[in-house]
Amino acid sequence: MLFLTTDEDLSSFNTMGLPSRAAVLARYGDAAQLPELSELAQRYGKVFVLGGGSNVILEPHLSGLVVKVQAQGVRLLSEGDEELVVEAQGGENWHGFVSQCVDRGWHGLENLALIPGTVGAAPVQNIGAYGVELDQRFHSLLAWDLRQGRMVEMGAADCGFAYRDSVFKRAPAGTWLIVALRLKLSRRWLPVLDYPALAGHASFKQSPAPTARQVFEAVCDIRRSKLPDPAVLGNAGSFFKNPIVDALAYECIRSAHPDVVAYAQGNGAYKLAAGWLIDRAGWKGRRLGPAGVHDRQALVLVNHGGATAEDIRRLADAVRKDVQTRFGVMLEQEPVPVA
Repeated sequence: MLFLTTDEDLSSFNTMGLPSRAAVLARYGDAAQLPELSELAQRYGKVFVLGGGSNVILEPHLSGLVVKVQAQGVRLLSEGDEELVVEAQGGENWHGFVSQCVDRGWHGLENLALIPGTVGAAPVQNIGAYGVELDQRFHSLLAWDLRQGRMVEMGAADCGFAYRDSVFKRAPAGTWLIVALRLKLSRRWLPVLDYPALAGHASFKQSPAPTARQVFEAVCDIRRSKLPDPAVLGNAGSFFKNPIVDALAYECIRSAHPDVVAYAQGNGAYKLAAGWLIDRAGWKGRRLGPAGVHDRQALVLVNHGGATAEDIRRLADAVRKDVQTRFGVMLEQEPVPVA
């Protein structure tokens, strides 16, 4: 049976550290509770499923029902000569899960180390880093339809994965609760070292063929050197998506800024580094009140203490407007606003 609390403080449940309170909070920890969650969803109408709180901007007061996903568990689902399938429950900490996979010799997720959040939130955002996207390792998932009260098994096509996007992100809040994620990992593992910062990491100089553990540690080292620890400085990770533009727009920007950081997409389009755009627009290290742009990574907006959702919104709007004026590119926010 679910235990409900009212007027629950959510400030420690979001990595931006924004003050927020839930009218009603339910903690989900076991699949046997899912039918009851659907009954509550019908009763309250408005539902928001909260994972690790690493990709949300919470308003001060959340009406309706907030469901905190806390179910945990990792198991080897199947094992063959070429690949294995690992299943993790939605409430598992993502980085902890990746670390556990490395320890057990289940390789393929190393580039996704130290990404904040939970396993259940990973497919919502289709997380990715250093040349690896979640959908490249995806096998299937189990999702509970809160409105219909039924379990659904979904393959990659059902999930509609795109760059930092999925059907779960586009669905109305309170539609889905991702119960378990299944990932397909190859036994013929090869390191993915497409990104210069990773390929040139100092630890690889004596290792022309780095191990999965070395890649994992290198990714952690790079992320720690660039990104603030949410426990020390509130943030939601990368705040804007890297915009994708056509060849003409890219050439226009490159003619004025030859050093623009961009990645060819293979279809004539280019993915621009949003952090470079924000930095070049002069926002790195700047503040608007208690909210600011991180001084080492312009892609990260931070809470210097006492910021609210309105403070973050005001800063994000100012950055977005400036980048559009200077480069003709509109930045799209990654964290989901929740009211």
